[in-house]
Amino acid sequence: MTLTNHSTITEFFLLGLSADPKIQVLFFVLFLGIYCLTATGNLLMMLMIRSHPHLHTPMYFFLSHLSLIDLCFSSVIVPKMLENLLSQRKTISVKGCLTQVFFGLITGGTEACLLSVMAYDRYAAICHPLLYGQVMSKHLCVQLVCSSWVLSFLDALINTILAMKIDFCDTYVIPHYSCELPSIFPLSCSDISTNLIVMFCSVIPHGLATSLSILFSYVCIIFTILNMTSTSGRSKAFSTCSSHLTAVIFFYGSAFLRYFLPSSGSPLELIFSVQYSVITPMLNPLIYSLKNKEVKAALRRTFKKYLQCCQG
Repeated sequence: MTLTNHSTITEFFLLGLSADPKIQVLFFVLFLGIYCLTATGNLLMMLMIRSHPHLHTPMYFFLSHLSLIDLCFSSVIVPKMLENLLSQRKTISVKGCLTQVFFGLITGGTEACLLSVMAYDRYAAICHPLLYGQVMSKHLCVQLVCSSWVLSFLDALINTILAMKIDFCDTYVIPHYSCELPSIFPLSCSDISTNLIVMFCSVIPHGLATSLSILFSYVCIIFTILNMTSTSGRSKAFSTCSSHLTAVIFFYGSAFLRYFLPSSGSPLELIFSVQYSVITPMLNPLIYSLKNKEVKAALRRTFKKYLQCCQG
């Protein structure tokens, strides 16, 4: 897709997280470490799931795709942030900005869909255990993942094409460390009513639909667990959901606050944005590995094989 713009503005200035050079160096070290942990954790999770046959189940199939999305999501945002933290001119071209918006919407939207799909998987496993194998067939799992990517791609494409038609004024400062739709709209000197309507009719319903489906799944799960007579059964059911529920709270809580709050560049807005686009992709592998016995066992076997290979 060719990115063009009718305005004379060719680049934006990103204010970032701080104007203090010393703090910028500290932020660079911090976010470089976070990005390395994100890449290592998510790559290790994908490798581990692929190399252990007993993890070839719907839940871990979705988890491997979540790791891929988290790695892509972080890679859309963090490298440019790191570059600007060390650069004197903290700029991004209009084309680069719209490209970041496009891929940010794809990866963020796909993560929201996939978290919803994973909630449905837990609903099927706990509420209908005898039919789980038939309901969550391999064909359906592939369809659900592909549908998540396609839906997010269409949302991103529509919003980005409309954003390409915006005429930007002389004010080209983005009070943020990355390009997001709410951040570039205030820079427009043309009518953006269509952009706002399309965003609220695509991105917001996307988030609401996926979050409501998660809520519905967990309401059913809670009622099913409460009706269980076995204490061990309840404990096992809760443990299989706790990791996913933690990931949902981290992602949806900060993402909703980011998109519902007016874009002002306030510290609170930046914190919410960092939470869902930088911190959550790093935490997800840790959440699923620390709270899941099968993942921890697979990790131990992986490291044991690695040590044996190194010693041999």
